Amino acid sequence: MNTQNVQVDWIPAWIPATGFQLRKAGVQFDAVRVDGDAGRALADELARLTGGDPGPVVEEANGRRSVYFLVPVGSTSHRPWPDGVTRLTSGPSLISYVPVPALEGWTWPLSWRYRPLAQGRLVHTLLLRTALNSQE
Repeated sequence: MNTQNVQVDWIPAWIPATGFQLRKAGVQFDAVRVDGDAGRALADELARLTGGDPGPVVEEANGRRSVYFLVPVGSTSHRPWPDGVTRLTSGPSLISYVPVPALEGWTWPLSWRYRPLAQGRLVHTLLLRTALNSQE
């Protein structure tokens, strides 16, 4: 499922106007990365569980075909995560960057699987973990 035709009434400052940019994790959000078809299936399961609004989810069309779930800052720490999940966060001796595409125009290889639809709304970390654990 792709929400390219869903309108957003506001555009967060962290979304680039064109193309895509890397955003430092730990500022506006952290991210959880799940590669390949498993990431796409997880995103669609979250959409089903949330009535079509799982929060912002970015997908990559090449390489590992990663799916990035944008979650609240600090919400991934001190929690067990299954194998195959990469936490993108920042802290002492750790800096991670998350690719973020524009809402419109040429952004290949990135696109929004689910766009941000409400200001300040991110993927719910505990719901994400629950959905991940149910896939195993």
